[in-house]
Amino acid sequence: MSTFRSLLPVIFASLLLSAVSQAGEKLSMSFQDPQPQRYKLTARASELDDRVQAHPEIGFLIEDAKGRPADLQQASVDTSVAPRGKLVIWLMSHNEGLFERWNSYGLHAIRVHYANKWFSISCQDKPVSPHCRGNIRLEAATGMDFSDEVDIPKPDGMMERAVVFVRWLAKENPQGHWERFLTDDQSDLRWEHVIVSGSSHGSTTASRFAKFKKVSRVVALCGPRDQYQNWQSLPSATPANRFFGFSHVLDGGWTGDHYCRSWELLGLNNYGPIVNVDQEQPPFQNTRRLITDFDVNGDTRRAHGAVQPGRSAWKDPQTGKFRHENVWRYLYTHPVDVTGKPQPRDPDCLKHQPQ
Repeated sequence: MSTFRSLLPVIFASLLLSAVSQAGEKLSMSFQDPQPQRYKLTARASELDDRVQAHPEIGFLIEDAKGRPADLQQASVDTSVAPRGKLVIWLMSHNEGLFERWNSYGLHAIRVHYANKWFSISCQDKPVSPHCRGNIRLEAATGMDFSDEVDIPKPDGMMERAVVFVRWLAKENPQGHWERFLTDDQSDLRWEHVIVSGSSHGSTTASRFAKFKKVSRVVALCGPRDQYQNWQSLPSATPANRFFGFSHVLDGGWTGDHYCRSWELLGLNNYGPIVNVDQEQPPFQNTRRLITDFDVNGDTRRAHGAVQPGRSAWKDPQTGKFRHENVWRYLYTHPVDVTGKPQPRDPDCLKHQPQ
């Protein structure tokens, strides 16, 4: 008994630490909007921060060739829906269909302007070094010096632009309580409450960033891939069970085993099998690896865009409604700690080695 009593302070401290740790994963938030509604806001990065610059050498512009804004950023929140206390940062072209769905799930959402045109310009050596593309992605996301191929300062990185944007949103749209995603001194975001997501190129940058910075969740639509790069196997700040992927089987990234390979290097096979969402119902065996094989008439380009709301997505021919609504909700809201059964690695997925 005396031994047990002597251990009580240790046990109590452990339980307290556990409670604090668990509480740290939740962000308490509620709306008191007298006129609950869905708010949509836009702002140019260059108007929010006078440090913003263009980097034409990698296609990172403030205005296009016709003088039109190229740095427009979007945000939305629905105060008529109970908030989940999570902010989605989207790293690709704006998709209003996705933003509408995120808001209906109780998620805040923003899209920031960041460098995503460098892929055909940089890392063109053959063979390319195994971390070249990943290092550029990390520099574009953080504004830190990770690559000798580009020079992207902090104000032009995704992280800083997101912080500046959210600070502006907190003032411009107080009904949305955007300030809850900022640290107490408003110098940074509370990244543990951020979902980073993207499609294609954006899904890969989101995944690379999450290896560096711990976030709430990663959702990779038609991705991630970096050909035969191997950054996917690096130690990860974000636990592997927080990564989710969704691809069409005719997407070139899938038929070339790139997505499959990345998912395995990220360790997603430890959290469930590859599940065809057209043959199973949620929660899809609690897996992190989702695929679809609906008929796209053999069109690989359509297949690439088929896993997000839009013209390429699968619709019911009678009602015109999207058939993957339950998949998108699962990807962004399924509890990250509820996982599927571990699966062995597939040799075919890993046959492409870095080169």
